[in-house]
Amino acid sequence: MVKVLRHRVYSHLFGSLVCSLLGSGLATVALGLVSYDIAGADASAVLGMIFTVKMIAYVVIAPLANAAVARLPRRAVMVGSDCLRLAAALCLPFVGAVWQIFALVFVLQAASAVFTPTFQSVVPAVLPDEDDYTNALSLARLAEDLETIVSPMLAAALLLVVRANALFFGTAIGFAASALLVLSAAIPHDLGVADDDDEEPFGTRARAGIELFFRTPALRPVVALNVTIAAVVSYVLVQTVVVVRADFGMPQTAVALFLAANGAGSIATALALPHVLRRTDERAVMLPGAALLCAALVAVAAVLARASAPWAPCAIAALWALIGVGWAGVEMPIGRLIPRAVPERRLSAAFAGQFSLSHGCWLVCYPLTGALAGWGLSRTALVMAGLGTAAAGAGVVLWDRTHGSEDDREPRGTP
Repeated sequence: MVKVLRHRVYSHLFGSLVCSLLGSGLATVALGLVSYDIAGADASAVLGMIFTVKMIAYVVIAPLANAAVARLPRRAVMVGSDCLRLAAALCLPFVGAVWQIFALVFVLQAASAVFTPTFQSVVPAVLPDEDDYTNALSLARLAEDLETIVSPMLAAALLLVVRANALFFGTAIGFAASALLVLSAAIPHDLGVADDDDEEPFGTRARAGIELFFRTPALRPVVALNVTIAAVVSYVLVQTVVVVRADFGMPQTAVALFLAANGAGSIATALALPHVLRRTDERAVMLPGAALLCAALVAVAAVLARASAPWAPCAIAALWALIGVGWAGVEMPIGRLIPRAVPERRLSAAFAGQFSLSHGCWLVCYPLTGALAGWGLSRTALVMAGLGTAAAGAGVVLWDRTHGSEDDREPRGTP
């Protein structure tokens, strides 16, 4: 897998991704602490709004920004996005009011909504070999999962010597390093949208990415499977603290261990998938992954109905790991489907569309699983599993049955 890092351009891009993830991770920790300093007991409400602002920025800004920068070189777009994130991070240590946090978080996440889809569209263009590209997807997934472990540890170490708001300077360093690495990567200047798109109206370009997913048979199932992922995984991310602290009566440190179990399942899948996808197609991985997600959440409901049993915590930890396996098994192959289904000149729009659609699902499922918690954690798990199962069933129906055959695959870069 790591041999793909011998590719000079991709090694710079991967370094940029790692620096960006570390910077974002430090910002997540710092925002929680600074919110508490400013809002006190209302910090949870502030954090809830921060995550809502983040998702709104992702859903709304990604397609609009892609349309706005469609004619610009992708390297310039990524460097500009990093510079905007750097500026926002440098302002965050000096905030003194909640509205200032919201405004700066919106700017930072809006820039991320530009950077991430652009980055995703560049990688398949600089790695035309599908095995190399699959390895790159796996490395990116590993980096994201490991960041959730490394960033809190790094933040904890830094907090021994600096105040919480100083963590934002670490965030700024991460974004600055990311910009420098992208700047040093030899990305072709003309990599991007073809000239014949220049005459398209702004509104047409803004809608292009999302419309691609509904017009392209091979991508329609992805829309449904995005719902499955968000329905199941939002339960894990929102309810873990309640399950561990309230149902099991375990200490705060145990929350991190349960979330780590989820991450471990995802990491194991990321390591295995490059080998699996050499022998089978994406459908054979993604649909079983979706089934595993839903079945595991139904099992969670059954375990929580007997939460007082001594074996319940171990069972939930194992199910969290299985959900991590299913999550990566559904989400990672999407990165292979998109470049195969759309021409290179549309890649940036397609990845922006996926970015917006997937985060739109999270924007709905996060508050939904929180609102349903009043009915009980077992019932909430069943409802979210039902939603995920319905979406997975729609994915099966929508899947283009010729997808994955050799005759149906478009070579990358086909206009």
